[in-house]
Amino acid sequence: MEDRRTGGRKWLGRSAALLAGLLVAVPAGAQSPDPLAAEGVAPEIRAQLTARQFTTLSSEIAARIDRIATRVGERFNKGDILVQFDCAIQRAALARARAALLQTEKTYAINARLSQLKSIGQLELEISAAEVQKAKAEVSGAEATASKCTIAAPFAGVTVDQKAREFQYAAPAQPLLEILDDQALEIELIAPSRWLGWLLPGTTFEVHMDETGRTYPARIERLGGRVDPVSQSVKIIGELTGNPQGLMPGMSGRAIMSPPRAN
Repeated sequence: MEDRRTGGRKWLGRSAALLAGLLVAVPAGAQSPDPLAAEGVAPEIRAQLTARQFTTLSSEIAARIDRIATRVGERFNKGDILVQFDCAIQRAALARARAALLQTEKTYAINARLSQLKSIGQLELEISAAEVQKAKAEVSGAEATASKCTIAAPFAGVTVDQKAREFQYAAPAQPLLEILDDQALEIELIAPSRWLGWLLPGTTFEVHMDETGRTYPARIERLGGRVDPVSQSVKIIGELTGNPQGLMPGMSGRAIMSPPRAN
């Protein structure tokens, strides 16, 4: 028993001496080395390509779809008519509103002449003038409704999904086409918030896309507006530099970034 106690005291003594040596080797207040700042190590995070402009075109009126001028994968230019509705009812309403406006304008012209001849009172003249303004407002409303009979492309791009078919009756707010601009792409990154000390707009990096197997130059365009306190991360938006070809929204890969070396 005495030998075991003696051996235990000797082991504790050697452990204490080793711990004391480590405390001496690491100065007080020194921080643990950051592995991201190690020489020759470039941190990597996942990256995904997204379209700068994308939207879902929806119907603004209740009407039958006469024609859809684009299919999935087809390109179009800004201003091209993508969807056309059967708007016989809307056109008829517009014609009726214009006829009513013409009638009120003629009535007002006659009343204005009669007013000069003192044949009618000022009240009758003002009422006929108000009828003209009312008819003009109805014409404007009918024109606005008729303008919804076609849907034009808000930007140049490509159709990625068709949610309706020709000759189908569309209801207001019904999604019809999903489109995007595949020429103006952004890179979305989720980076650790501790990188904010050196990850600033204008910082250059490289992104390796899994689908193409190639690496492209890029730079940070802007930072997210807040830090997620749970994951301690922040969204970073970057852009590709140069004129890369063959890339599509939804492709993903890894961003390779090099933090500045500590002096």
